Amino acid sequence: MNNSEYFSYDALGLAELVRTKQISSIELLEVAIALTEKLDPKLNAVPIKHFELARENLKNNIDSGIFNGVPFLLKDLNNYLKGTVTSGGSRVLENITADHTSELVKRTLDSGLNIFGKTNSPELGLTVTTEPVLYGPTRNPWDLDRSSGGSSGGASSAVAAGIIPMAQASDGGGSIRIPASCCGLFGLKPTRARTPLGPVSLEGWGGQSIFHCVSVSVRDSAALLDVTSGPEKGAPYRSAYQEKSFLEQINIEPGNLKIGYLEDSSISVDEDVEEVMNSTIDLCQKLGHSVESTKINFSSEEISLAIITIISSNVSYAVKSQSDQTGREVSNEYFENVTLQMAENGNNFSASDYVNAIKINHRLGQELEKMFDQYDVLLSPVLASPPVKIGTIDMNTNDMKTYVERLTNYSPFTGIFNQSGQPSMSVPLFRTKDNLPVGSMFSAAFGNENLLFSLAGQLEQAQPWVKSLNVMREKLLETI
Repeated sequence: MNNSEYFSYDALGLAELVRTKQISSIELLEVAIALTEKLDPKLNAVPIKHFELARENLKNNIDSGIFNGVPFLLKDLNNYLKGTVTSGGSRVLENITADHTSELVKRTLDSGLNIFGKTNSPELGLTVTTEPVLYGPTRNPWDLDRSSGGSSGGASSAVAAGIIPMAQASDGGGSIRIPASCCGLFGLKPTRARTPLGPVSLEGWGGQSIFHCVSVSVRDSAALLDVTSGPEKGAPYRSAYQEKSFLEQINIEPGNLKIGYLEDSSISVDEDVEEVMNSTIDLCQKLGHSVESTKINFSSEEISLAIITIISSNVSYAVKSQSDQTGREVSNEYFENVTLQMAENGNNFSASDYVNAIKINHRLGQELEKMFDQYDVLLSPVLASPPVKIGTIDMNTNDMKTYVERLTNYSPFTGIFNQSGQPSMSVPLFRTKDNLPVGSMFSAAFGNENLLFSLAGQLEQAQPWVKSLNVMREKLLETI
């Protein structure tokens, strides 16, 4: 199989080739490894490689599961494959191997996916670009001077470049949708607790964080959620009941939807992003949907306070526990400056402050659910500008004021749907005049991934994005 042929299939398509014996799973793995070896020196997307482990897995296992031997990459953050390193992009966990396999990883393996490495993440998944001191910056295949997003930036870079058609990602404040937007991919953040986080964490950032994937096709995302979702033993809470297959939804017409376009005069949006949003609105209207402007009637100060309190408190806990686990001191030798500052902030919050933050999130969720009584989905940009240049948002800076300003101005849209727990997706419908991807974000009521997958399937048919991805991939290979 040559690269062009490989690029033409999504994960389900590759699995069908294996199932019908048109290609073997070991041949697929070798294509993915060869692409990694060729592309990753430029992209720096896959710092942890399990090539021999993946080869051995194929010797010992019979092809099975819906993904039937398709190569796959885990995110290097907060989930574990026994005997391999998960560093969280941090020097404090460098070369620390896992003594167990996470429930989500078990389900991933049971689906037939063959894990051959882990993708780059910023330290502890804390920011919207991927430039950890430990491994260095991950670059965007559309423009190597730009970020691939974060915190699932290694995943988005690898998938966009064509190394694999789908990779694991997680989202605690936008970390599936942001890199999907930056790299021209589909990325859905599921409803709170839809996928498992145990046995170690069981929840992330007070329920704000959840794992799923970034993918080229909508159907791969839906199929993966079918086989990985559902409660695990001991889960502190369960997500909304899902009666039907997510994969079935993508071929079901969503009907004529009422879409609320979120506008906020206090947020400055780049002209290129405005043009993309106007094109998205036009497309939705051509498909029979109605779109009208609306806004969230909730204090932005409270929203910011809650997310800062919850994340900083969790960072404080993580820094201390990882230092205790490894015997490595809490200092800039092992942690980046922004991480240390966030941990210090977290130490200053009281238990009462944390409870208040959780209550703010719940009230925000109530307010958004009321909006979904009026609208079927809410629409907004994913980011306020196209992908930023490498180095723009630097977690090892000492200038916290500039860091926070740049982060906040770049990514003001995604976090509220982590706080509310509602499903939200980035769809890669249009690009800027400089050929940079810009995602459009659609969000739905709690538990209503069905509607999002149905709408995404319709949008993918109306404005397919895989051809532009493949053109970019061929050009990238020519330059390396």
